[in-house]
Amino acid sequence: MSTPLSKNPPRVLLVGGGIGGMAAALALARLGVAIDLLEQSATIGEIGAGLQLGPNAFAALDALGVGEAVRRGSVFTDRLVMMDAVDCSEVASVPVGEAFRARFRNPYAVSHRADLHGAIHEAVKQHPLIRFHTSAQVESLDTGAHGTHGVMAVTRDGRRFTADAIVGCDGVKSVVRARLIGDAPRVSGHVVYRAVVPAADMPADLRWNAPVVWAGPHCHLVHYPLRHGEQYNLVVTFHSREQEEWGVTDGSKKEVLSYFEGVHARPRQLLDRPTSWRRWSTADRDPVERWSDGPATLLGDAAHPMMQYLAQGACMALEDAVTLGAAVKACDFDMPAAFRLYEAARVARTARVVLSVREMGRIYHAQGVERLVRNSLWVGRTPERFYDAVEWLYAWRPEHCLDDAPEVLSPH
Repeated sequence: MSTPLSKNPPRVLLVGGGIGGMAAALALARLGVAIDLLEQSATIGEIGAGLQLGPNAFAALDALGVGEAVRRGSVFTDRLVMMDAVDCSEVASVPVGEAFRARFRNPYAVSHRADLHGAIHEAVKQHPLIRFHTSAQVESLDTGAHGTHGVMAVTRDGRRFTADAIVGCDGVKSVVRARLIGDAPRVSGHVVYRAVVPAADMPADLRWNAPVVWAGPHCHLVHYPLRHGEQYNLVVTFHSREQEEWGVTDGSKKEVLSYFEGVHARPRQLLDRPTSWRRWSTADRDPVERWSDGPATLLGDAAHPMMQYLAQGACMALEDAVTLGAAVKACDFDMPAAFRLYEAARVARTARVVLSVREMGRIYHAQGVERLVRNSLWVGRTPERFYDAVEWLYAWRPEHCLDDAPEVLSPH
């Protein structure tokens, strides 16, 4: 059991039991903070398929004490690959082996979302200061903005939860964000289909130990191994012809095939492999300068939702959780001050990722002359030049996570 670092540690409500919410619960409980975690689903779990974990994610996981558990369920990749989906030429191949690990002090890996979530969940279940509340869909909030003491959340079934502070970890459609900011998601028009297939169903010449992007005109495909190579994650993305609304539904193979008619047969054959697909109509938000108000703040997709093109959504949520814990400790459990410090340390970095993701989506989906320009960008580049380009993203360290906060907010 954690020893409180304060004589009177606060109680905190966390709304959302996904990767970010679980990580935040662990980061705060390890400081002695009592947590009530409200999850709208009937069970704690993760939907989805695979995800990619950069060195920054492993740095955060190690700080939370679950790095080794996540490593046990991950596949460590040899390289990152981009292929041209039109002519099957190799655009870029970047090794992420020994030299990469030496540079960033951690590996590049891929994992099933459920495995990552499960590893964090196991640590959370063992912590006596964290209480789970499932089927707890928050319907109304009092975030203490009108001079009231503490915060309160009321669920659809009438349960009331009170605490000293609240953290919204409840994703793109965050009810906490709606209360604090009230802005609308930016529906991207980009649709993502995800599936997992057995390794035996993958074409033998595409069973690569790498996240592979097949970049095509207004579309792309991604594949990489999961669960010790027993499965492969398949992701296809395209610019929809329809007016999209954010959400997740069952997919249609016919729809997928209609967007990949100009793609070479070699990557296109992957579209025949899944027996079922899940369809995500994606959204993000324009970055904001503030996402905290008094004893309330946001984390992960609730604070800075992003599309998938840099594979950093979960990684940013893990960084957020570690930084939030560091800020609470640095501010001696003054939660409004900690939230301001946490926000100041995270706003610029996460905004850079959101905007970089949008640009990367344009690069992936280039056509015509833009495609030729894209294919020339990496010609002759050494791995070291690539490492230099991603230094800002992958070299994040927990011990320096508050360094980007303005000095005026520093508790020291």
